[in-house]
Amino acid sequence: MARDLDEARRMRYQEVIQSFTLLDDVFMTVVFQDSLPCVDLVLQIILDQPNLRAERVITQDTVKNLRGHDVRLDVHAFADGREFNIEIQRAKSGADPRRARYHSSIMDANALPAGVDYEKLPESYVIFITEIDVLGFGQPLYVIRRMIEGCSNVFDDGSHIIYVNSAMADTSTPLGRLMHDFRCAQPEKMYYDVLAQRTRAFKQNEEGVSHVSALWEQLLKEEYEQGIERGIERGIERGIEQGIEQGIERGRETERLSSIRRMMSELQLSMEKAMDVLAIPRSEWGRYKAML
Repeated sequence: MARDLDEARRMRYQEVIQSFTLLDDVFMTVVFQDSLPCVDLVLQIILDQPNLRAERVITQDTVKNLRGHDVRLDVHAFADGREFNIEIQRAKSGADPRRARYHSSIMDANALPAGVDYEKLPESYVIFITEIDVLGFGQPLYVIRRMIEGCSNVFDDGSHIIYVNSAMADTSTPLGRLMHDFRCAQPEKMYYDVLAQRTRAFKQNEEGVSHVSALWEQLLKEEYEQGIERGIERGIERGIEQGIEQGIERGRETERLSSIRRMMSELQLSMEKAMDVLAIPRSEWGRYKAML
């Protein structure tokens, strides 16, 4: 029985992986992991700097904040003394301007060692590649800069925030072709060979598929466990008046619902597949369906 369940889950994973695009956070992570050419291509096109070469790349890099909210960067890259964060966001809420500001600030806070002059702070780039036109002005690319009021001069503090609207995939331009490839699930239909080759390796190679499946399951487990922990903490706080046990269960229930919603919106899973991945007992599925 256990073997049958494992095989069924493996088949479901393979089915979902074939539908993945680079706008799916988990799949983009494995494609860009240890792949400087992929990072080079994206940065060269978005920044219009054909000679840019990344020296180091880290995917799913957790940047600690000792006094506040940690940040997990989808792609964290370094090139020519500059620092880059590339984020994939399918939901509008995930690309909030204040999130871009926070990512920029947390990168700065960790980039300057104690005692080093502020002039040594590297230029930083936060790049959100979004599924929809989050800012809503009908542009394929938004470059956000701080300006000095009363004149047209740029306040050059070395920070850059860029939004790329993948919904405008005009294939007559390099950026449009890049966004086409980010939205494309079939490597043979991609324009850029470096992305097509990496996509093919993780979709059509058994070892690659297994790697994606393992990473996906690991990330889901980590997120779920962290969510349960937060939910239990909140549940215990509420449970002071209504009973600790009931409070813990309510916290767990809240976080399960949150995890199901995120998986449905960000990974485009059906409700049933999301609950299956989260190992929610089938006897409880009806209850969660009623609450969603």
